[in-house]
Amino acid sequence: MNTVAWMPRRELGALLVVLGVLVLLPLGRTSELPVLIAAVAGIGLLLRYRFAPLADAQLRLVPILFACYWLPVLLSGFGAVMPGKTWMTALETLRFLPFALFVAWALRKPAAWRPFELAVAAVCALWVIDAWVQWLAGFSLGGAPEMERLSGIFGADNIKLGPVLAVLSPFFLLAAREHGGRFGLLVAYVLVLVPILLAGSRAAWLSFALVTLVFGWRETRSLKRFLPLILGALLGVALSAGLMLRDSNGFDARIERSLLALQGTEQAIDEASAGRLRIWHAAVGMIKEHPVTGVGARGFRYDYAAHAAAGDQFVDAKTRLGAAHAHQIVLELLSETGVIGLLFWLAGSVCAVRAWRRGSADQRARAFAPGLALAVMCFPLNTHFAFYSAWWGLFFWWLLAIFCAAFVRIPQQTQSYPADHERGADQYRP
Repeated sequence: MNTVAWMPRRELGALLVVLGVLVLLPLGRTSELPVLIAAVAGIGLLLRYRFAPLADAQLRLVPILFACYWLPVLLSGFGAVMPGKTWMTALETLRFLPFALFVAWALRKPAAWRPFELAVAAVCALWVIDAWVQWLAGFSLGGAPEMERLSGIFGADNIKLGPVLAVLSPFFLLAAREHGGRFGLLVAYVLVLVPILLAGSRAAWLSFALVTLVFGWRETRSLKRFLPLILGALLGVALSAGLMLRDSNGFDARIERSLLALQGTEQAIDEASAGRLRIWHAAVGMIKEHPVTGVGARGFRYDYAAHAAAGDQFVDAKTRLGAAHAHQIVLELLSETGVIGLLFWLAGSVCAVRAWRRGSADQRARAFAPGLALAVMCFPLNTHFAFYSAWWGLFFWWLLAIFCAAFVRIPQQTQSYPADHERGADQYRP
């Protein structure tokens, strides 16, 4: 709080804009408002400094990762099955470049990171508490829960609570560890574990399992201590799951559906995966027919019927539209942006890992939470929301912008933007 007290109003306002994206995330497209404000401010910074930020070595990761995300959309437009949709997606995603540059400016000073990370953890804590209230009392800020799963602040018609909490859990757990030690970490782990399990998203379960492994290794640093800790965590999760099976019909139904996969038949696996096996078969058909640039970003639903099996329940008989996306990041990239798109994403991943490896200890400390969040969000052996959709794509870029900001180096003697007469790539500093 002392940091916030002396922080200039302009810098505090910038942090609030960045945080506002997360706060408004449960309200759907309303979260675009702070993104718009940040993007306009980012464009203003680019114009003021004659686009020098794009050439500055301190911010180079931002345009590089943006190019790896945006160029596949642009290139996929030339062979898209629905060109208008793909070109509009390419136009809309341009906002992420100035937005990310603004985030780098807002978090350019090391002193801004502690209050910002605590604020993110506090938002997560509010959502966790709200989810617990919904489970115990039947209501929350988002209303009553969905029939089979906990929905929390996101509401019964929006089943994103589990995936979002799992992705954001590194911020929550890290803050608990730093302020409450290992006991605080344990309490925070249990508090966030229960809502993630009851939210019923199996993708979220896997994501949080990955977070568990990373934090387990972070606490032990040796295989001899790591294995007993993970075994204890598994026993704790099993105990929690057993209690929920008795008290939650929705959780029981999700477990029963998942166990159908053990039958081994294609029909059972398809039912266990909520029909995703059919979607993946259709995605493979699109990849075979459009291997280079795909069917076009966000064109999946328009080409789905051409590759779906007869009687596919995801095909609308009137509109002939199908499933909105592939529900798996690799299949999404290959089907919508082709091999070129996948190669760009792999190149971006390599650049992000290199930035991590070359970063200083302080930079890695800042990048740990958003970096781990991005890793579990994009883990390829899982199911996913659409990364080129308006909502999940925005959430993805919010995390990616924070990750990039962590690697901005600030000379001690110049921790603010230069005066107007100092414009230029050589003089520019964020």
